[in-house]
Amino acid sequence: MKYKRILLKLSGEALAGKDGQGLDYKVLEQYSQEIKQVSQQGVEVAIVIGGGNIMRGSDAEEIGIDRVQGDYMGMLATLINGMAIQSSLEKIGVYTRLLSGIRVEQVCEPFIKRRAVRHLEKGRVVIFAAGTGNPYFTTDSAASLRAIEIEADVVLKGTKVDGVYNTDPVKDPEAIKFKKLSFTEAFEKGLKVMDLTAFALCQENDVPIIVFEMNEKGNLFKIVKGEEIGTLVSN
Repeated sequence: MKYKRILLKLSGEALAGKDGQGLDYKVLEQYSQEIKQVSQQGVEVAIVIGGGNIMRGSDAEEIGIDRVQGDYMGMLATLINGMAIQSSLEKIGVYTRLLSGIRVEQVCEPFIKRRAVRHLEKGRVVIFAAGTGNPYFTTDSAASLRAIEIEADVVLKGTKVDGVYNTDPVKDPEAIKFKKLSFTEAFEKGLKVMDLTAFALCQENDVPIIVFEMNEKGNLFKIVKGEEIGTLVSN
């Protein structure tokens, strides 16, 4: 395997049902099987999941909710998603630990770096929930931060598209896909790989990002094995 320890970033929207909300249990099952396949090869897997299928903090103000309150609601949404994927993984025999950026002792452990690393070393899939535990920070930022803290080899951002394009490939059939980009090139071209805080963290700490299509069966395993899937953004 090319990578020994990975941080997999999944969006909440990816877990949503057909109406764009809630949980699609078939998607959960598919993702769990993909993660299990990688974990069985001895790769240490950490996961950060968004909460957009339930509640997005940045949308809170539009419906009259205080932004800070909305962000905490979004953190709790990621906790629900984390519990869902934990249950799905354990159902197929994968040992997991759910760690949260805010304290919810009844359902998960608080995030402590040494504890998280120890779980990974023991072969458990570690799920990080509740973002960074602070308002105004996205789950992209949480993914970058956790990756740096646990010294992950790479951040794998699983999306609905197969990489980074110069324009929206859904709207523009002539959009051009990039195979490799430097952080500087991606920034200068205004490509939305991750939000700027997350992007800067990865750039400053030399953590590469690979954007790929998670819904394509086998992609996660191929990337960890070393195949060029999606778009690599690095220094």
